[in-house]
Amino acid sequence: MGFTLTHIYLALAAFVVTFLITPIAKRLAIKFDAVDYPAARRINKRPVPRMGGIAIFAGLAAALIVQYVGTTWFGWAPVLISHPSMNINYTGLAVATGIVFLTGAVDDIAQLSPKAKLLGQVLGAAVAVASGLVIANIVNPLIPGGEISLGWLAYPLTVFYLVAFSNIINLIDGLDGLATGISAIAAFSMYNYALLFGRVDAAALSIALAAACLAFLRYNFNPASIFLGDSGSLMLGFLLGVVSLLNVSRTAALTSLLVPLIVAGVPIIDTFSAIVRRRRAHVGMDVADKGHIHHRLIQEGYNQKQAVLLIYAWCILLAVSASVITQVSVAVRVVIFILLALLSFAVAMHLHLFEPVLRHHYNPKTRRDEIVTPDDPAFAEEERAAHEAHERLKHELLEKLADEHTSPAGGSVDDPADAPQGKHFKPRR
Repeated sequence: MGFTLTHIYLALAAFVVTFLITPIAKRLAIKFDAVDYPAARRINKRPVPRMGGIAIFAGLAAALIVQYVGTTWFGWAPVLISHPSMNINYTGLAVATGIVFLTGAVDDIAQLSPKAKLLGQVLGAAVAVASGLVIANIVNPLIPGGEISLGWLAYPLTVFYLVAFSNIINLIDGLDGLATGISAIAAFSMYNYALLFGRVDAAALSIALAAACLAFLRYNFNPASIFLGDSGSLMLGFLLGVVSLLNVSRTAALTSLLVPLIVAGVPIIDTFSAIVRRRRAHVGMDVADKGHIHHRLIQEGYNQKQAVLLIYAWCILLAVSASVITQVSVAVRVVIFILLALLSFAVAMHLHLFEPVLRHHYNPKTRRDEIVTPDDPAFAEEERAAHEAHERLKHELLEKLADEHTSPAGGSVDDPADAPQGKHFKPRR
């Protein structure tokens, strides 16, 4: 399969409709008060509407309609053709996307609880899985021709995968144009992968998705006049997850599973570091902080545009590397993957992504447990207490090990009966 005129038509439909609908989405967001007002954690200094997902959803729907009209009346080759090993119900996939979009849209307007928002995402992912989007087996890299059957675990694992993809884009959506640009880069990369391996449906969806993101970026790049909101970021992440699974078969090779993870490497690292950071600070994942990649770059002195462009460059490097991995031998793939992992880890450490930026603090005045930030003097106090507790635990562990080594039960050399009986050993008198 190669690049065709159909892809141009789909991209144009998605681009034009998204571009034209974005101002309407902006007015709807203002009408429903779905607006991000300036706050301590937010970067924006003025109110910005946040229901950009409406425009991207409309652009993708337009691409679907254009494809249907072209196939029905103009003899275009159909694009909704799944891999022979999969039997995808595309109507079900559309419904699943709609569920995730509506979940985000309701959250943009009414601020759903974390549990309710997660429930909507799980429902959407479950509908996608029920529509045939599932990886049943994985090629065993240790046994030529061997496979690892996932059995019933394939279904919850696929749901988890799609929900995770939704949230990694949602979590990194913190600067003007950041999540939109990352999604466009990832979609283009997955489009190239789909062309290379003849995945017709994945190519059509990814090129439409990339075009819609580029159109929205006209309004979303700094200074943004509209944000994606959860209606956009959750849907983009979900669709990237869908495309990545459409790009493989029911029996997936390890490389085909690694490629989308490398492409989405930056938001994955950001999400992983957020989990580590919040666990170290003993705060919940639903407690927002200012320790994400974009926050750290701003703290390093970069402005919004510079920070976003640096992250774009990082994403492009990973996307190009993912494309190279599909063209080289296994040994070279391993080397490239290790180098990318080391480079990304070094950047994460340089930006202090794993260091907590929130702490629990008991306020004796209010007699309540409060969350404090580095701006509060109590933060340094809690950091010092955490460090002292860590050192105390380490000291206790070392003492315990020393006691075990010197006790009779530990086989101390002070006891001749427990000592090694080598010719150089002389028991103490």
